[in-house]
Amino acid sequence: MARTKEQKKEIIEKLRKIMDGANSMVFVNVHGLKVSDATIMRRELTKNKVGFFVAKKSLTGLALVEKKYTGTTPELIGEFGLAYGEDLIAPARGVYEFQRKFKDQVNIVGGVFENKYMSKEEMTVIATIPPLNTLYGMFVNVINSPIQGLVVALDAISKKKE
Repeated sequence: MARTKEQKKEIIEKLRKIMDGANSMVFVNVHGLKVSDATIMRRELTKNKVGFFVAKKSLTGLALVEKKYTGTTPELIGEFGLAYGEDLIAPARGVYEFQRKFKDQVNIVGGVFENKYMSKEEMTVIATIPPLNTLYGMFVNVINSPIQGLVVALDAISKKKE
């Protein structure tokens, strides 16, 4: 069923609000995704404070033109969805997990990161950044490694002297 002009204006206004409140957005092709799988994806994204909105590409394009992001707008292809959130990495990471799970049905096609358009490849790299707690653990391990090596060496020296 075709949308009226009023409905289209409402959708564009909702997209503007989403874009104003989001620090990061991921453009997603959801071709062939079953409704039950889409529901699961939305619930998981919502748990991670990531929203997901489906709109026509033409309406999304109109809202994007007004935002004046830097770079080249990625081509919005197929059935289109927009994952967004205040966290810079959570939308990309959330969609990437479902891209791996539903290989041909969910695909990242680009996005916006720090007010700059990003390509599919760039958004995929962003999606593979580990969570902050994991990065903290990696950092502590880097700091701990030389200290641990020193302790092992001192222990070996003390055993040798005995």
